[in-house]
Amino acid sequence: MLEHASASAPPDDQVELSRLVVTDLDGSLLDHHSYDASPARTWLARLKQAKVPVIPVTSKTRAELLPLRETLGLTMTPFVAENGAVIGLPPGWCHARLDRPGNGRDGMVIKHPSVDIGFIRARLKVWRKRLDVRFTPMSELTLDDLTGLTGLDAIQAQLARQREGSEPLLWHDDDASLETFRRALEGDGLQLTQGGRFYHVMGRASDKGSAVTWLVGRFRALRGREPLSIGLGDGPNDVSMLNVVDQAVVIRGHHELTVDPTNPHLYRTQATGPEGWVEGMSHWWGNAFTPTNPRDAKEANA
Repeated sequence: MLEHASASAPPDDQVELSRLVVTDLDGSLLDHHSYDASPARTWLARLKQAKVPVIPVTSKTRAELLPLRETLGLTMTPFVAENGAVIGLPPGWCHARLDRPGNGRDGMVIKHPSVDIGFIRARLKVWRKRLDVRFTPMSELTLDDLTGLTGLDAIQAQLARQREGSEPLLWHDDDASLETFRRALEGDGLQLTQGGRFYHVMGRASDKGSAVTWLVGRFRALRGREPLSIGLGDGPNDVSMLNVVDQAVVIRGHHELTVDPTNPHLYRTQATGPEGWVEGMSHWWGNAFTPTNPRDAKEANA
């Protein structure tokens, strides 16, 4: 379980922070095919200048995120990896009483909200045999298969294999067997979520929404104010995240999957990938960088 920090005075250079961006990567901030974020560079620079944290919330591993965060200029903000199974905190987001500095190999404090990869893989072997269902975990894919499926190069594919708290898999069976498999996993305290290319198996306490809720709580405790949050994503595994933010953006995807958040403050883009990301940011925050806060509107109408 993750701890909650008690409130403390915010650092002087952090007082003005009042907004938070949480974003999926593949198919959202990054192009689905090329993994390019160029169309969003201007917005990222604008947010950095305004000291608004941009937090990647992704199915990628921590190992994959290390070079990506450097490329995107997001090394001083937290991250959520493996759909919520791993949370990384930079020094400015750490609590002296609760966090042991630098226990991550990339200098971040790492939190694991739920079960580890060893338990997940062991249970997958059990249920595949017991239920006689057909699927292929990422750990069993050849490197050539993985690069062919994802478009990653060999080095990137190796980084994608470095799982800590979730296992992607390719499903080869029918829908009825999928539901039986899902219920079996739930009995083990695991859950199955659908991403753009893979299904992902992780602990019940691990999802993007839970991780974002925890990070917003940490922001509130350390900074002394509630941030206005915006979330952007394109897949079913982003729904839990989009439901816990103040303003949500569903980016048009390169898939036919259903993405239906219940957030009343929801915008659906016409553009895909980083162009859609820019469209969503501009919709909510494009008016001189002074977006309307849904909480303020609610209080004004009370």
